[in-house]
Amino acid sequence: MRITLPSGTPAELAQPPGEARRGLVVLPDIGGLRPLFDEHVARLATENGWVVCAVELWPGREHLPLPERLEAGGTLEDERILGDAVAAADATGVEPVGVLGFCMGGMYTLKAAGTGRFDRAVSFYGMPRVPDMWESPTQGDPLAAVTAPGAAATLMLAGTADPWVGADGLAALEDAGVEVVRYEGADHGFAHDPSRPAHRPDDAADAWSRAVAFLVGPS
Repeated sequence: MRITLPSGTPAELAQPPGEARRGLVVLPDIGGLRPLFDEHVARLATENGWVVCAVELWPGREHLPLPERLEAGGTLEDERILGDAVAAADATGVEPVGVLGFCMGGMYTLKAAGTGRFDRAVSFYGMPRVPDMWESPTQGDPLAAVTAPGAAATLMLAGTADPWVGADGLAALEDAGVEVVRYEGADHGFAHDPSRPAHRPDDAADAWSRAVAFLVGPS
């Protein structure tokens, strides 16, 4: 169901059929909240017994087409998005809470890992460094966030052919203590949207399985 966070940002909240085991915040790709993410939220809640809340990255600007979103990435503010992520964690009403994100949302997942609010973070092909076109005073460094005191344990899932992430970015994340899983030959966005040309079903299934296992944590 749709809810509104204290900032006025829309979010999608799904409850599991039984007692909740944990909470999860989902940060979508650059396209923001849409039926694809409503489906992901419902599935993750039902299959895993989690309360799941996905946040709109572009509140008030949901009408922007993709090319304009790409140009406007630098106008997004860490303070608002990370504040909304924390508010979404509170909205789950359970503990502990993890965070998971894709593409642009994967970049913000790396940043959210440093807030101290989340116990575990999973980034699907999030940018380890803010892209040059998005650099601005409102955009902090993802690599600095994952090494902040109290940062969440973090998993990165990415393809070796992903120009938004890059081999050097993955190596830098590993140096920062992030667990990195590489998918040989996979491009950006290979896992979360079956309609994308880059989608790779086998790699996607493996990545989702690893993400869930990481969020569950050691048995």
